Amino acid sequence: MNVQLVSEDNTLLVLCREIAKEFPAINWQFRGGTDAAGLNLDLSLWDYRMGVSIPENQKWGSRSFVLIKAQDVVSFRKAHPYAETGIVLKPVTRAVLRALMAQAVAGTTQRARADTASVRADRDDILQSLMEANLQLQQYDAERTNFLGRALHDFQAPLTALGGYCDLLADEKIGSLDERQKLVIHRMHHSVRRLSRMTRAMFNLSVGRHVALKPDLREGDIRECAEQALYEVQQLAEEKGIQLEIDFEPSLLPFDSGQIEQVMVNLLENAYKFTPRYGSIFVRGYRYFWDRRAANVFCPAESDRRAGQAKFPNAYRVDVEDSGPGISPEHLKLIFEEYVSYSGGQDRSRGGLGLAICRMILNQHQGRIWAENGQSGAVFSFVLPFPAANRVGEVNNDSARNELSRACV
Repeated sequence: MNVQLVSEDNTLLVLCREIAKEFPAINWQFRGGTDAAGLNLDLSLWDYRMGVSIPENQKWGSRSFVLIKAQDVVSFRKAHPYAETGIVLKPVTRAVLRALMAQAVAGTTQRARADTASVRADRDDILQSLMEANLQLQQYDAERTNFLGRALHDFQAPLTALGGYCDLLADEKIGSLDERQKLVIHRMHHSVRRLSRMTRAMFNLSVGRHVALKPDLREGDIRECAEQALYEVQQLAEEKGIQLEIDFEPSLLPFDSGQIEQVMVNLLENAYKFTPRYGSIFVRGYRYFWDRRAANVFCPAESDRRAGQAKFPNAYRVDVEDSGPGISPEHLKLIFEEYVSYSGGQDRSRGGLGLAICRMILNQHQGRIWAENGQSGAVFSFVLPFPAANRVGEVNNDSARNELSRACV
């Protein structure tokens, strides 16, 4: 598959490459630039900005699409009416981008099999109707997201006030409390903090596609985040008699402690929910070699990196393994999607909110999260990259450092 991505936004290329890994039977080649002469492109994506020249001889709506902000649609339509059927609203969600790439794969197969012009014409008419409907749905989704973001933002004030009142009661500044009352106040405060944390995460999830959110990266030991997360969910463990084991290799790396703590809390709460009474949860962290490359994804600028085979740790990995039920193979990737759930009492996604938030945070950290089935239950893992200067490990000479940078960066 030959894909041309005309954009200054590197995150689009990263997202395209991640989605391409979901089609292992297809070999992908991603190209940049605006010159498509002589290229047999299967998909062309133009990230539109005001003042950018769009070729008028392009056939839009079949294999070529313009990515454009909602506020620019009206002026763009007037200037480029020929591109009407190829409009896709920005920010482009993972689901929409995956649909475009899947359609390109299906279109390639159909072009190889189609023998008559009428079949192609019917297909193009159907595609045009679908793209028009998709544009309307994207506009409705943008309006819904804006409303949700405003509502969640308004929730923060009363939650902050409620947390403050709990602090006043717990500190006995407005009256003494017995031990039972203190325990109730402590649990109330725990629930308020959890609800406030969820509200902030939902707000970031709703506006994250419209605003470039950057984590507050500070060097630290991720074990501290894990210990704080364990404290947040210890009540769940006590109620079910769950045995917990934790093992972290000490390591310093840059991350947003609040966000990674949120990831740990979400994963631990998920594990506690599905671990049976008197079961076990094992959490461990260790230095890890993370190979970001995929055999079926090719970018010309990275051809030299594929020659290196260094295996020195370039990331830090955390595994959360429980003794609960496993996850059906067909659901392993779906559980990280927003608003996706599957039927049954063992639905790990619970609507996809908590795990979708985890993936959003890891994406902002340039990391990755995934799930798999272990020997006794489900395993949720994530990786955070080390800074380039810390990826060489025990490598001290310049030649080895250069080899490692080609392989791991």
